[in-house]
Amino acid sequence: MSDRILIGHGSGGRLYRDLVHDIFLARFSNPELDRLEDAAELRLSGRFAAGGEGRPGGDPGAGAGSSRPRLAFTTDSHVVRPLRYPGGDIGRLAVAGTVNDLATAAARPLALAAAFIIEEGLPLAELEWFTDSMAATAREAGVDIVTGDTKVVERGLADGLYITTTGVGEVVVEHEVSARAARCGDVLLLSGSVGDHSAAVLAARGEFSLQVDVRSDCAPLWSLTEAALAAGGEAVRFLRDATRGGLTTVLCELAESSDLGVAVEEEAIPVTPPVRAVCELLGYDPLTLANEGKMVLAVGPERADEVLAALRAHPLGRQAARIGELVTDHPRRVALRTAFGTRRVLDMPVGELLPRIC
Repeated sequence: MSDRILIGHGSGGRLYRDLVHDIFLARFSNPELDRLEDAAELRLSGRFAAGGEGRPGGDPGAGAGSSRPRLAFTTDSHVVRPLRYPGGDIGRLAVAGTVNDLATAAARPLALAAAFIIEEGLPLAELEWFTDSMAATAREAGVDIVTGDTKVVERGLADGLYITTTGVGEVVVEHEVSARAARCGDVLLLSGSVGDHSAAVLAARGEFSLQVDVRSDCAPLWSLTEAALAAGGEAVRFLRDATRGGLTTVLCELAESSDLGVAVEEEAIPVTPPVRAVCELLGYDPLTLANEGKMVLAVGPERADEVLAALRAHPLGRQAARIGELVTDHPRRVALRTAFGTRRVLDMPVGELLPRIC
């Protein structure tokens, strides 16, 4: 590990995972954090209960079988450059990203908090634009922003605006939804095309004079996830939105955490022609590009068709596809069958191709 932070540590790939394990888990380790899910579950018993363990009237034994709700809790910081791009902006991204992290825990969003770090000199009209966008996205997701904080820093220290959002949601299922719950034979579903967000942000930067008609997929995914859960019930065993590190990182994390192999079909993975053109021109792999509106699901084979139909019936899932399955072969590895019929191993990206993407 480098003795200094590199831009690649923010990629969501291998350097990021090393940073999390070597720095943060080494100091903050606890059973919930060690699961490395996008959202932590807070059961309202013991130390999280009102009047809980060690307090008068507490009920340390409450938990499974209790009427108390299961809560999911997550936080995310957003530092995209530029602040606006086709299909989204930092305000929409901040709300959608946190709602989507809650959705991976099968949690309906209940409330959000928002903290703003604003650079001196940002036009007030710009701040109004981004907060209007946040408010509209929150309404779309059916959640309120109920608390927050604001700091202003000197010119040149914040690239205009950084936003951190924290979310609380109610888990709506009784069964476990995580990589550890996945089983051999589970079908892998993807809710739509990959790479749209990264390609849109890259085009908006103007560094390569790209003339492509591509829009970010940035969107809150709770309603899509709710439809999948309604169709699949306990057969929906894994949910993850493919953000930093893209689809490849999600599949690698699933393989490592489940101790199973992942087998995927390259031709089954939706990639739009504009994104494919950008990748071919600049040498990027669309499977490693960030998305902000795509969900990966592992579903028991007995309900996979119903879940896929539910995804395709939703406006955000019309391009949903069956892309592979979990297998006992090559445990903890991801094998991609290419369009030529050959197989190659997918691994997490190591560096950072597109910094400041989400």
